[in-house]
Amino acid sequence: MRALSLLKTFARSAAPVALMCTGGALFAQTGYGPATGVTTQLPRGVAPSHYTIRVAPDAAKLTFTGDATIDVTVSQPTRTITLNAADLTIASASIASAGTKRAVKGAIALDTAAQTATITFPSELKPGKYALTMRYAGIISQQANGLFALDYQDGAGASKRALFTQFEAPDARRFVPSFDEPSYKATFDLSVVVPKGQMAVGNMPVKTSVAGKDGTTLVTFGTTPKMSSYLLFLGMGELDRATKMAGATEIGVVTGKGNTGKATLALDAAVQILPYYNDYFGVPFPLPKLDNVAGPGQSQFFSAMENWGAIFTFERALLVDPKLTSETSRRRVYEIVAHEMAHQWFGDLVTMAWWDDLWLNEGFASWMATKVTAQMNPQWETLLNRVDGREQAMSLDAYLTTHPVVQKIKTVEEVNQAFDAITYEKGEAVITMLEAFAGEDVWKAGIQSYMKAHSYGNTQTSDLWDAVEKAGAKGLVAIANDFTTQPGIPLVTVDSAVCEGGMTRLSLSQGAFSRDRKDAGDPVLSWHVPVRAQALGGEARALILQGKGTIELPGCGAYVINSGQTGYYRSLYPASNVAALAKDFTKLSSIDQLGLLADNWQLGLGGYQPIARPLDLIDAVPATASDVVLGAVPDYLEAAHMMFEGDDRNQLRVLAYASTKLTPVLSRIGFDAKDGEGPQVALLRQSLIETLGDMGEPTVLAEARRRFAALATNPAALDGPLKFVWLGIVAKNADQPTWNALRAMANKAPSALEKSQTFGLLGSVRDEALAKQALDLAMTDEPGKTTSAAIISAVGREHSMLAVDYVLAHRAQYEAMIDVSARSQALARLGGGSADPAMATKLDAYATQYLTAESRKVVDRAIASIKVRAATRQRLKPEILAWLDARGSAQGTGAAAGSSSTAKAKKKKG
Repeated sequence: MRALSLLKTFARSAAPVALMCTGGALFAQTGYGPATGVTTQLPRGVAPSHYTIRVAPDAAKLTFTGDATIDVTVSQPTRTITLNAADLTIASASIASAGTKRAVKGAIALDTAAQTATITFPSELKPGKYALTMRYAGIISQQANGLFALDYQDGAGASKRALFTQFEAPDARRFVPSFDEPSYKATFDLSVVVPKGQMAVGNMPVKTSVAGKDGTTLVTFGTTPKMSSYLLFLGMGELDRATKMAGATEIGVVTGKGNTGKATLALDAAVQILPYYNDYFGVPFPLPKLDNVAGPGQSQFFSAMENWGAIFTFERALLVDPKLTSETSRRRVYEIVAHEMAHQWFGDLVTMAWWDDLWLNEGFASWMATKVTAQMNPQWETLLNRVDGREQAMSLDAYLTTHPVVQKIKTVEEVNQAFDAITYEKGEAVITMLEAFAGEDVWKAGIQSYMKAHSYGNTQTSDLWDAVEKAGAKGLVAIANDFTTQPGIPLVTVDSAVCEGGMTRLSLSQGAFSRDRKDAGDPVLSWHVPVRAQALGGEARALILQGKGTIELPGCGAYVINSGQTGYYRSLYPASNVAALAKDFTKLSSIDQLGLLADNWQLGLGGYQPIARPLDLIDAVPATASDVVLGAVPDYLEAAHMMFEGDDRNQLRVLAYASTKLTPVLSRIGFDAKDGEGPQVALLRQSLIETLGDMGEPTVLAEARRRFAALATNPAALDGPLKFVWLGIVAKNADQPTWNALRAMANKAPSALEKSQTFGLLGSVRDEALAKQALDLAMTDEPGKTTSAAIISAVGREHSMLAVDYVLAHRAQYEAMIDVSARSQALARLGGGSADPAMATKLDAYATQYLTAESRKVVDRAIASIKVRAATRQRLKPEILAWLDARGSAQGTGAAAGSSSTAKAKKKKG
């Protein structure tokens, strides 16, 4: 994801000096570009202060023309100016000293590989201020890079095309020749030629609209605040806008005509969130308006982007339709709005100096979104989701192929690969830990100091840590540096536990948790680990662990050494304590229950303890546990089920246990919502139905087919929050007539959102022959330009080798279906969930042939996980069967043999 924000219009020369002050980031004060030590791919010595851009798109021809004048400061003599340009042709370029009209023409040289344009002038430019003017042309993509088109059908079935921009990370250069790096901040005046009957949306409100003789309108937006190029935005098409006020700020939602009602949740969320952020950050939102702009289709790379004052979000992540939107998706809409709004400060107002510190944008926005969502919707128990986020991060961080939170970025391709769970979820987890260490009030004071000191400027991670420590969090810098500048996961082991005189004394030692490195000769990283431990029923105590340490806890009995689960580390207990925790499971808080399940499961997968220990904990979760904890159990059982992929008999044994464990809960809450049920029941119901359906549980499978059959006489039979859950089960188990019926449903869908979701299901089928049909379908125009890749991804989850081979045979066609920024990662995503060593070999051969050392990092992560997954399954299958034997599990449950043999494990559990 990405972010957004706006406030008052700034005249291009009227920004007050106080707003330009950025503390240690002197380069933002002078306007001369990146500071010494900050990475840049452009020659130093020339920097922009203002852009005046006019574009005229030809949507039908997928081309556009542009004129741009950039006010630049030359700080050292030069005959050349180099700036970024990609997929652009520059017809002319000239330069004039500020305040004069005499322009000198320059010679233009494009470097396609470097994505630059170098303009050489006849004589040397002396230090001073200049206006650089260019005329150019570009292409309109059909994937989300630069200026791009999204095609859809309106409510009347007419074909429509809307245009939007997506510039993060390095794609503003596809829209305008520019200094397309975050440290080159400037103000922007943007104008666009708009066809009759269309609306245009930008970062700022419309300043002027001038009608042309040809029926078009030249729309000019107000001057933006000083910002990075990747935050510039333009959207246009047959759009509607609805607004509400939040204080002095106009909050808006922009959708295709007739759809603003589906954006009410997003609009109301933004109105609710903005005052909270204004208070929390201590700097009011500085723009006069803040829009959430919804676009049809989808990307394989992102869901939303934080353009300042004009957040762009794909419809599937912003619109709510009661006929098909699940409760999980509704809550996700709120969190996405919160995430992108947090970026209006963290990312837009204060921006990382270079992509090394991308996590400053993404990790903080993720953390802030969780915080405000929990504040505004306490019934959702959102803070419990932080365990799941931590696990997503650790699923990458446990491998040698991981990277630090603060990572060295040198190339454009490395920027694109930096948007991962380390940047987002580990970033959020580390901030959660640091806030717990500092205390909420001190942490907030530090954030406010940071915001005020660096507004409209650029920073590095150390600027944030210094601000929080100066606010009173003594010792925070050492902890923060350990967890952000080095990779990996600390492992805190309880070496001994002794209870005397009502006190439990724990001896702790620190190591590193890894899934693919356990050689004793390897160097082990060391962290300052803030441990918070507690004996059940006793008071929590804290310790900063370095190497070895001792902590005394009031009380005796079972204990937890990551109480509250705010720490980013694994906790390894003696077998006796795991047994005690299983016995006293109901005495633990919900977040500790979730954390213990996750920790122990991963320790079992990693070989640090027998898998029987986490299975005992799972078994200990009672049917009366909280709905959130019960909702987590199905994932673990499906992961155990997937250990036996291709082994129908033993998958049925796992299903027998899962049915015994889960179907009583499902029977209690029912297939359909009831009046007065708890706020988490809807999520629990979805988790149970999805997982049991994936595993082929007969009752759930029969219910899905019954509901699908009812569509023949009642087209609204499936309407409701579980519509695509039931359709997903039907699609997975489809035969040819059913698959054909789903395809017909997709083509007749009444909205672009429902159409793309239904088409996406066609690739999830278990039948390999039908999966091949889905792949062939994806190569046609029938699903839509941005939907085809989703079909192939769905095939990849069920038939990874089939999907990878197909893509390799149709590589050029496939790459045209996805964002430029996702191309080097796409094959790894398709094959990365496999447990077949042959897939690792195939991905390595692909990367060796087509990718560079910098661009193959995601592939290398996939290869590592495939190899470990294969070895883990072989090691754990006998252990799981022994555990089932000990419980006398049934041989089968009546499910048809083979009905679930190719289902893929979900999320991060396997």
